[in-house]
Amino acid sequence: MANHSLVIVESPAKAKTIGKYLGKDFEVKACMGHLRDLPKSTIGVDVEKDFEPVYKPIKGKEDIISDLKKSAKSADTVYLATDPDREGEAISWHLKQLLNLPDEKTKRVTFNEITKKVVQESIREPRDIDQNLVDAQQARRILDRLVGYELSPLLWKKIRRGLSAGRVQSVATRMVDDREREIEAFQPEEYWTLDANLLGSDVKKVPFAARYHGKNGKKAELKSAEEVEAVVEETKNAPFTVKSVKRTDKQRSPSPPFTTSTMQQEASRKLSMTPRRTMAIAQQLYEGVDIEGEGTVGLITYMRTDSLRISEEALADAKTFILGRYGKEYYPAQTHRYKAKANAQDAHEAIRPSNVNWTPEMLKKDLTGEQYRLYRLIWSRYVACQMANAVYDSVAVEIDANSHSFRASSSSLKFSGYTAVYEEGKDEEKEEKESPLPALQEGEVLTLKDFSRDQHFTQPPAHYTDATLIRAMEEQGIGRPSTYAPTVSTILDREYVIKEGKYLRITNLGRVVTELMKDKFTDIADLKFTAHMEQRLDSVEEGTTPWKGVLRDFYGDFEEHLKQAEKDLEGVRIKVPDEVSEEICPECGRNLVVKSGRFGRFLACPGYPECSFTMPLVVEMPGRCPKCGGRIMKRTGTSKKTNKQYTYYCCEHTNSKDEAEKCDFMTWDVPVKDDCPVCGHTMFKKAGKGFKKPFCINEACSNFLPEEKRGYPKKPAEKKEGEETSAEAQEEKKPAKKAAAKKTTAAKKTTTAKKTTTAKKTAAEKPAAKKA
Repeated sequence: MANHSLVIVESPAKAKTIGKYLGKDFEVKACMGHLRDLPKSTIGVDVEKDFEPVYKPIKGKEDIISDLKKSAKSADTVYLATDPDREGEAISWHLKQLLNLPDEKTKRVTFNEITKKVVQESIREPRDIDQNLVDAQQARRILDRLVGYELSPLLWKKIRRGLSAGRVQSVATRMVDDREREIEAFQPEEYWTLDANLLGSDVKKVPFAARYHGKNGKKAELKSAEEVEAVVEETKNAPFTVKSVKRTDKQRSPSPPFTTSTMQQEASRKLSMTPRRTMAIAQQLYEGVDIEGEGTVGLITYMRTDSLRISEEALADAKTFILGRYGKEYYPAQTHRYKAKANAQDAHEAIRPSNVNWTPEMLKKDLTGEQYRLYRLIWSRYVACQMANAVYDSVAVEIDANSHSFRASSSSLKFSGYTAVYEEGKDEEKEEKESPLPALQEGEVLTLKDFSRDQHFTQPPAHYTDATLIRAMEEQGIGRPSTYAPTVSTILDREYVIKEGKYLRITNLGRVVTELMKDKFTDIADLKFTAHMEQRLDSVEEGTTPWKGVLRDFYGDFEEHLKQAEKDLEGVRIKVPDEVSEEICPECGRNLVVKSGRFGRFLACPGYPECSFTMPLVVEMPGRCPKCGGRIMKRTGTSKKTNKQYTYYCCEHTNSKDEAEKCDFMTWDVPVKDDCPVCGHTMFKKAGKGFKKPFCINEACSNFLPEEKRGYPKKPAEKKEGEETSAEAQEEKKPAKKAAAKKTTAAKKTTTAKKTTTAKKTAAEKPAAKKA
């Protein structure tokens, strides 16, 4: 009789994929994640008995446990094939304990990618459970439990019910708060730029601009209008002579393949995906997708990694693909191999496609929209990282005028290299202005047309976005690949931080909690301490530090701080200041304040219960209303038909009770801070990710851009007589393929429903109708 083996994985999708590769002698079942954990109702850690954890089966998973016990009993060998990281190792260890599996019957296997070859090779080469990995996970779990279950009640008593504190989330909140304080304390400094608009001496007289650099070979910054005018006076009648022309080939190298952190950052920048969503879609691509002609296959390698390592086999496949598709000149002289950062765990390969020959276009019909976009991003980044450098033809010109130096430069793509496939996104999308230069020669005398003077002010550091916060956490050593997405999600869910557009801002609640943590729990709120704790956990994984030793070292000081905080705050209730808006309550005239409820933040009157007025949260935007000159507000609404939230922009006087003041201006376009250079009206840009060129909506202006030229996929249908003009009515008409499809489906269902309802009434008329 052939051996019967049981393979246990986390998810049904993974079970389905692996089951196809292993054949009839293997039964593959999903445990649906953890089956045993610390109980929710109590702390679950016996501190007196040297931090002994008390694990309990998770409620609601009794059927899965009994089914797995039954299957394990009848199997000759049980392969525990959970994810290849600390969490996966711990799930396997819990399964072994929970199912009472003997050592000789239990095998541990991991798959860096879920392909037929890798799955079959891994099954042939199993190993034992790595207790160091399990201990590292236990140490992290118990640390977080101790902090969460002992600190959170203090926050409940002293600030507000429902709050939580955590080792990593508290530090992430502090990072956002520190950045906000830095922005608030920032003092802008004035500076000026001076451009000389010149003409070449050739026949074509090509105009170009050169920027002021300095005097007598030294760089000088212009701090005031007086300094600018002094330079203009000294140079306006002087000859502008080309002092030097330097032509060079500049090479730009491709970015390395994705790690968890860089994938989350790039998906946030390019695809507008939250870190949590990115990881959910990546999990689907890793576990397996049904591909026509191939069956269920895992499309990418394991997505929780901080390594840049790529297997030699994958490098060889990439080389063959690039040579075949792009040609010899697109492959570098030496294969690119990347080194991970010093503190990286380097347990797995970088994130890459499991088969480079499966191009995104080939798989598009089998993937959902989100799967396709993320797979295309991963595939493109991986192929590009193995391609030749891009080469730019760069020209730098220095121009002399009465000992003053002006400089101009331009670059043009000479050889596309890796940019034929992929270019890395930027956190701040800016339009790069760089006019082409004419063919200039050293000693050539140029003609001065005029000067352009521009006043500027230094800008504060930008607010964090999902992408920049994750990058900062990685740089500081806060958290690990598996914790970035949950941490950002947690601080948003707790409303310590809110999102305005793509930017993260601290709330008054977040600020109060952070102040308490900094004052009473210096270690937990300290960035260096948290980063050091991550290193201690890594040393547990390496087997150099006992896991309970880490807990003992931490808990001694923590317990002291907790007792002292409770003593200091006895009888104290910390009030969270209301976030006061500029919106005025139309009922009683008070300034409305921001409140939180079941459905998020909203504006409410502080005079409750005398006045119970509430309204959706509004945000003031730059610019002025083109109809009445009032402030432009960003508002949200919820569609009655689809129940989805939408954003629009309208005049502050939209809801005014004064009919003379009331204004009906409303748009889907985003107002920008720049005014039209021709008519001075506020300019707008199309909503959406990436750089969008602003346009003027003033029809009387020569700079006016008609609606059909603004980059919309489809011109909205004209309003019929008597049609609603409210924001909600316009929201329903917004052109979107998916929305249209849903509406069509809904319309069909409604029609069917109507037919069914009226069927009984018209039963007598049916025969006549058929004859007709």
